[in-house]
Amino acid sequence: MSRLFTALGEKLPFEALANVRRDLAERGMQATGVYVAHDSMGTARYIGRGAIFARLSAHKRAHSAELLYFSFYIVEQKVHEREIETLLIRAAGPQLEFNSRKKRVGIAPGNVRDYEAGTLFYERQSRRGRRAGT
Repeated sequence: MSRLFTALGEKLPFEALANVRRDLAERGMQATGVYVAHDSMGTARYIGRGAIFARLSAHKRAHSAELLYFSFYIVEQKVHEREIETLLIRAAGPQLEFNSRKKRVGIAPGNVRDYEAGTLFYERQSRRGRRAGT
């Protein structure tokens, strides 16, 4: 039976970053996947994917006073990383103040390219012209 994650950690203090990285390495587990950097209130401020611990360390150095916690999700099948990152970004919305390239403010729709090829994608359409009955 397939599972979505091989390992994950949620809202761990940044002081635990090196220990978690070392433990995963000792277990022979990969350290790539989706990660979240949180502020002191636990609000997601940065979401990304890739080399989890290197990226989190870089974000912590850049925003040492603001970022206090981290979450990570090591995805068993790498093809799902992008979709998981997309869902987390959409859920966090405009709170991602350090994700200026990725955040979408408001209710703008996503893009079919955010998901795996062949995924059925319904998109909100806007109607042009007059409404019926007006």
